[in-house]
Amino acid sequence: MKSVWIIRVTITVVVVALAVWIARNTYWDEVEIPMPAQGEAASNPFYTQQHLVEALGAHSLWQRVPGAIPPPQGVLVLSNFNWSLIDVRRERIQKWVEAGGRLVIDRSVIGGEDELTRWTGISRYSVVRRKPQSPGKADPDGPNADSETPEDVSGNAGPTIGICGFSRYSRLQSARKTSWMLRSPKLGVQAMRVALGKGSVTLVNSRPFTNSDLLRCQHGLLFTRATQLHRGDDVWFITEDKGPSLLSVIWTTAAPVVLIGLALIALWLWRTGVRFGPVAAPTEAARRSLAEQILGTGQFTIRVGGGSALHAAAVRALLETADRQIPGFARLGSEERVAAIARLASVDAAELALAINRSGPQHTNELRQHLALLESVRRIIAKNRNQREGSRHAD
Repeated sequence: MKSVWIIRVTITVVVVALAVWIARNTYWDEVEIPMPAQGEAASNPFYTQQHLVEALGAHSLWQRVPGAIPPPQGVLVLSNFNWSLIDVRRERIQKWVEAGGRLVIDRSVIGGEDELTRWTGISRYSVVRRKPQSPGKADPDGPNADSETPEDVSGNAGPTIGICGFSRYSRLQSARKTSWMLRSPKLGVQAMRVALGKGSVTLVNSRPFTNSDLLRCQHGLLFTRATQLHRGDDVWFITEDKGPSLLSVIWTTAAPVVLIGLALIALWLWRTGVRFGPVAAPTEAARRSLAEQILGTGQFTIRVGGGSALHAAAVRALLETADRQIPGFARLGSEERVAAIARLASVDAAELALAINRSGPQHTNELRQHLALLESVRRIIAKNRNQREGSRHAD
């Protein structure tokens, strides 16, 4: 008994000590976890920008597949856009800018960097990365490090713009005269605008205008300066990021053709597929009368072989009956057989010979006449035999 109590007390002490240690070395605290975007904000990469534009009295539009361009004097913002994918599309945008449009391009635009440099005169160059002072210590000049407030050197007095998340290892330069730029002592030039015709092109060396990044630092102010936003402007956002699938594009642009094609395929499968049953419902099984059976058999023999089998059967039946009625019938020749049968049945021998010796397919009427003659002669011969046998029994 003492050993049991010792074990119980020991377990109780260990449990209490563990609870005290947990209570002294842990604490409860609330941690804010950002929730993922929901609704339109989850699918629209320009959801925040559009709300900002609408709040400032302008009009906004978002497109995944660029089918049109803004009206003259409007603003076009390109993000995740392939500049050199379609030459006609690129040339159309260039003409729109030179006619007075304002184009804003961020760093996510890919392709056609040489063409874009030749057209705007703005190019991107890299700077040598400085090694960290000590291993294991974060590089303060890293590409995601927040920068200090840069200067807005637009040529006139204006507020400074605080930016963050810009890379320190690439900067912009221009071979043409710039009308606006954004630079700082550490980051260098990170945004630049040049005039082209009646319009302008602004390049930003980052992606500060996404839904989450627009709320950081002063990127909202940077957006208004880069787009030169005014009340009543038409601002269009175009991106090819996460565009619709090929099937959805085909359905959107050619739904009638798809439906017709599917109908033709279904019809072809129905015509060529293996059937699991008869096309028509099976008729109810029922017994036919003897007359129907004979009529059906005769029609079948007429259709198959032109009635030759039926004619041969009638001739064979006649000859068998005559063999039993005429003595020495088997030793007679064909003409003698016909003559003997004709005398016994009192019919024309020539007509009977024609009916017996007729071969090959025959017309329906002609076959009917021959069969009627052969059957009538057979019955007459058989009747004569029955009469003679009846007279013998009477004697």
